[in-house]
Amino acid sequence: MAELMNKERLREWAPVALRLAIGIGFMVHGWAKLSRGPDKFANVLAWMDVPFPHVMAWLVTLIELFGGFAMAIGAFVTLVSIPLIAIHIVAMFGVHWKFGFSSVHTVGLTQTGPQFGPPGYEINLLYIAGILAIVMGGSAGAWSVDRLRKTANEPDELRTKRM
Repeated sequence: MAELMNKERLREWAPVALRLAIGIGFMVHGWAKLSRGPDKFANVLAWMDVPFPHVMAWLVTLIELFGGFAMAIGAFVTLVSIPLIAIHIVAMFGVHWKFGFSSVHTVGLTQTGPQFGPPGYEINLLYIAGILAIVMGGSAGAWSVDRLRKTANEPDELRTKRM
């Protein structure tokens, strides 16, 4: 029985590592777009023939920042997963697909170190798979806003049993 309880507790912590890696990753990408100015990212979107590239640049930047933050703290994970996955699907097929699977393409070596070519779609698939694992697992896991919201809505006797 004790072993089963330990496995259950471990299962509650599994999504935390994914949430943090995915959420922080999105926030870093969003911050990079914001700090360079979304207009530069709008040029990439225009090259991809995305409609309203300036509006979409701001939208994607804000989704990455706030959606990444929501994912990291485990807030509304199922809801924010939809635009986060959509961003990676567009990036995968719009930019990375033609470079193949691998995210690392070594194209040469100089005195300063290896030179890398454009990344493939491997990272896009990893982000999508991570998000789907969290959502399909049915729980944002321990230390999540979603868990706090769920626990707050439980009857007192059920909440007491958990402790």
